[in-house]
Amino acid sequence: MNMYSGAQLSALTRLFSATVFHEMAKRGRSGLFRRLLQQTDLIGRADPRATVGDAFDSAFEILKVAGHRDEYIYRAAISQKVLMGTHSLRTASMLNEFRAGSSKADLVILNGTATVYEIKSERDSLTRLTSQIEDYKRVFAKVNVIASEGHIESVLATVSDDIGVMCLSKRYRITTLREAVDCPARICPVTVFESLRVAEAVTILQAMGVTVPKVPNTQRHAAMRDLFATLDPVALHVEMVRTLKRTRDLAPLGELVERLPKSLQAAALSVTVRRADHSRLVDAIETPLNAAMAWS
Repeated sequence: MNMYSGAQLSALTRLFSATVFHEMAKRGRSGLFRRLLQQTDLIGRADPRATVGDAFDSAFEILKVAGHRDEYIYRAAISQKVLMGTHSLRTASMLNEFRAGSSKADLVILNGTATVYEIKSERDSLTRLTSQIEDYKRVFAKVNVIASEGHIESVLATVSDDIGVMCLSKRYRITTLREAVDCPARICPVTVFESLRVAEAVTILQAMGVTVPKVPNTQRHAAMRDLFATLDPVALHVEMVRTLKRTRDLAPLGELVERLPKSLQAAALSVTVRRADHSRLVDAIETPLNAAMAWS
């Protein structure tokens, strides 16, 4: 069944890396894209009129088959089926790699509440799952684990009943085996503070009617941390969601996302590209594949 070598699958996976995306945005071409593509058989099988975007879509189709899937495939599934399927970029926002305690949340969707998705792909182990879940409970009202079919039994046996469990099936469908319980009361205000940018923390305190003390910068962190420690978790969670939806707003990316092939939409939502580089990125992706084989 598996016609692809490990090296080919690795090259296909790396096509979706931030490095390739950044090169295309900055230079309108990517030498790394060309080199990776040459390590696969996509060029030989491509339509003569194919574009760079078509090559990404072909690579994605290969990678989304169970067994080949890495974290990017799961991110794409959540972006397409939850963020843009259930919500929209105008009403919801998404955070990537958001720090929570000693863990980094793979993906967080902010809508009426904050929902974190911990990805456990075929390539991941479950060794850190318990500690990750404990960290997420301190920051987010809803915690989900989305895993491959092979991990589901172990995930259900590992996590408590308030944690949502979702499966990305072999056919690239998300099924919810258990709904996450919305529980903002359990969050830890100090852990939330440690996750925020200073300006976000100030905004939240002001919104909650707390005066930010005028102290030297060296003492500011400790003073704000102490103030956060006194906040009501439920009220804090509401303000955290409201503030982060504004400071990490994805709506300006709506136009870029619409101009990209589906396989690259998750990259557009997670890799920061300057607004000025958007059209260069789109031009690179619309380049005929034959011409892209001369990229250096």
